[in-house]
Amino acid sequence: MSKPQHEGHLGAVYSAKQPEEIAALYDGWADSYDADMSAAGYRHPSICTALLCRHLPRGAEPILDAGAGTGLMGQWLEILGYPHVEALDISKGMLAVARQKGVYKAFHQHALGGNLPFADDSFAAVISAGVFTTGHVGSKGIDGLIRICNPGGVIVLTVKGSLWESEFADHVETLEREKLATLEELTPLYVSMPDEEGTRPSRGVVLKIL
Repeated sequence: MSKPQHEGHLGAVYSAKQPEEIAALYDGWADSYDADMSAAGYRHPSICTALLCRHLPRGAEPILDAGAGTGLMGQWLEILGYPHVEALDISKGMLAVARQKGVYKAFHQHALGGNLPFADDSFAAVISAGVFTTGHVGSKGIDGLIRICNPGGVIVLTVKGSLWESEFADHVETLEREKLATLEELTPLYVSMPDEEGTRPSRGVVLKIL
């Protein structure tokens, strides 16, 4: 008999209904998050980072890590030659751990999906791993990222496969018709945590801003 799809901290986060509840759960998870996700074989950050490098020239700046968590991608982006990355996350505790890594130029505690505290065309790219998923941010959250991303810039996301089929694919088609963005790359389905039974697949998504 297989175990439930998600247990422990992750199961609690996916079951949360309100942003305040999600933030509190991530606050309580912050100290062990890196070790827990490494043990689970978590793939989203590495796939997002690889996609960004494929579509954004080395040295482009600034980049917003939207849903930065404990700052895994910030470390990798610094190594790969992106000198100015800012972190945004709903969780104060997660941002505190990210701050200790010493790789981000600024920190913003804010939830995705609403009005973001940035001017139009503020970033060369936005990267977001593991946020557009069950119980977190829906497809309309892409709109706010488009507003703050420069024309010609890119948005790199991971999206739960079931959500891509139910809402994201149609929303991206609308963005293309309205000439706001184009779908530059859509990865094959992959599992984000292969060490956990019952995981549902996800996709990597790259949008270019028009």
